[in-house]
Amino acid sequence: MDYKAIKNLAESYTKETAKLLSRMIQTPSFSGKEADMVKLLKREMEDHGFDDVRIDGLGSVIGKIGNGKRIIAFDAHIDTVYPGDTADWNFPPHSGMIDKDRVWGRGSSDQLGGMAAMLTAGKIIRKLGLNKEFTILFTGTVMEEDCDGIAWEYLIEEEGIKPELVVSTEPTSLNIYRGHRGRMEIEVEVKGVSCHGSAPERGVNAIYKMASIVKEIEKLPAELKDDDFLGKGTITTTIFKSDSASQCSVPDRARILLDRRLTVGENKESSVAEVRACCDRAGISDAEITVPLYEEKAYTGKIYPVEKYFPTWVLPKDSLWLKSAEEAYINLFDKAPKIDKWTFSTNCVFIMGKHPEIKCLGLGPGDEDQAHAVNESVKISDLWQAAAFYAGLVAKLNEG
Repeated sequence: MDYKAIKNLAESYTKETAKLLSRMIQTPSFSGKEADMVKLLKREMEDHGFDDVRIDGLGSVIGKIGNGKRIIAFDAHIDTVYPGDTADWNFPPHSGMIDKDRVWGRGSSDQLGGMAAMLTAGKIIRKLGLNKEFTILFTGTVMEEDCDGIAWEYLIEEEGIKPELVVSTEPTSLNIYRGHRGRMEIEVEVKGVSCHGSAPERGVNAIYKMASIVKEIEKLPAELKDDDFLGKGTITTTIFKSDSASQCSVPDRARILLDRRLTVGENKESSVAEVRACCDRAGISDAEITVPLYEEKAYTGKIYPVEKYFPTWVLPKDSLWLKSAEEAYINLFDKAPKIDKWTFSTNCVFIMGKHPEIKCLGLGPGDEDQAHAVNESVKISDLWQAAAFYAGLVAKLNEG
C-alpha cells in the first residue's frame, strides 16, 4: 500500500476539510438540538458518494462505505456544549473563523473536527479504493455531551449494529488512545422534619444530616483504587439542594449529586457500597442512594432512558487492533505514536465499556484542554493528519 499517496491526498484536501468544519461550527448543535447539523452532514456524505446514508431513531446520522461481512466504525459526536458567556470570547463562538493555522469556534476540537476529518477520510478511501474487506460506518452521534454513549447504546441495542472495532475521533492531540476511566452519577437523599425556624429543636434539619454525609464523602478519595495506566478513581460532590417550606422553616429534604470517576476494578456496585458506608459512618441510616436515569428527549422526539453508569474500558496494549493502528501511523508519519488515555469520558463507555466484545481505540484532531474552553480552536494540520490516519488504518486492516 502506498501510504504516501494517502498522506498526500489528505493534505491536498486541507482547505476543503477546514471549510467543512467552519460550516459545522456555524451550525449550532447543542445536545437534543442537532437536527440542522444532521441535515448538513447527511448532504455531505451523499455528496461524497457514500454507499448509503441514513438517520436512526435517536437522530444520529450514519454513512456507509463498502459491503464487507466485517464491520468497523468511525465515530464523532456532533453535539456541543453551549458557549457560556459570549463576552469571555475574543470572537463570536459560532463564527467558524479560519486563519492560516487554526479553525476557531465552539466544537472545533470537541469534537466537530473529528467529524470533518472522518468525512475527508471517506473520500480518500473511495478515491484510492482502500477498502474491500469491511463495511465501514461513519457515525455522527447525538446527545453525547448530555449522556456519553447513549447514541451508541441505541445503535447496539435497538439497531443491532455491532462492529468489531470503533475508532473514536475525540481530541487526542493526534496520539492514539486506548482507554479512559468510567464514570457514574450517584444521588443521595435524606429526609428531615419541618418546623418553624424560630424553634428548630422541634424538627430535624435535613441539611445537617446531609452535611455529615458530605464530610465522610470528602474523605473517601484516599480509599479509592489506583491503576498504573488509568490512574486513580475520584469522587466529588457537585450539587447540593434542599427543600424548605419557607425561608423561616427547617428543611425537610436534602439531596446531593456525586460525580464518580471509575478506574480499573471499580464499578457501580462497589461505588454505591462505598457511599452507603459513608452514610453509615455519618450515622445516617435512612439515606436513599440511587443511580439516576437519563430521560431527556432527542430532537426526533424519542426518549431512550439509560442509567447514568458509564463503565471503564481499556484496550489491552497487546491488542492486534492497536498494533494495526500503530503500524498505520508509522507508515504514514515515519514516527511511532504516543499511546495514552483520555482524561474525560467518551462514547466508548457504552461501546467497549458495556459491550467488551466491541473494541475501541481513539485518535482525533484537537487537544483535550480545548474541550468546553473559551476561544476553542483546532490546528488545521491536525485535521488532514487525522483524515490520513483514518484512511491509512482502513488500508492497513484490509492488508490483513
